[in-house]
Amino acid sequence: MSQVLEKDFKDYLEQYEAMITKVARIYSYDVESQKDLVQEIVLQLWRAFPKYVPERSTSTWTYRIALNVSISFLRKDSSRRKREGEYSQEYRQTTAFDENLDDRINQLYRFIDTLKSTDKALILLFLEGCKNKEIAEVMGVTPSLVSTKLHRIKGQLKEYFESLNRFMN
Repeated sequence: MSQVLEKDFKDYLEQYEAMITKVARIYSYDVESQKDLVQEIVLQLWRAFPKYVPERSTSTWTYRIALNVSISFLRKDSSRRKREGEYSQEYRQTTAFDENLDDRINQLYRFIDTLKSTDKALILLFLEGCKNKEIAEVMGVTPSLVSTKLHRIKGQLKEYFESLNRFMN
């Protein structure tokens, strides 16, 4: 690829680095896995970058690739961990969360971790401020399905935090 394209890609990555990192955090269980996933996302974005059509939303395009790569990565990682027999729920819970983050944010990540991979994508996009129409475009579903699923997820989230509050009090 030309140096101009490489510079454009570097500029693009700087703009979307935080988004890519958030997606990786949602779909990875430990810091090393997050780093691997970020690398895989960047690799796939690099491969797709020359085919990007500027008339399309860059964030939608980025989310679509990052989420598809993450879901595939999660499936591969889960099956690898099962085969190796090294994975346990306790390990996952003790390594997946950043001690420097506010406890409520860590609790939110724990809740998100319980969701199916497609629901993780929906709530991530919602928390990033995406509108239902954009979420639908990224996910390849209808905006009404996005509304319905988000309503259910919000209800589950509310129940999750209410049960935590009861437990803590």
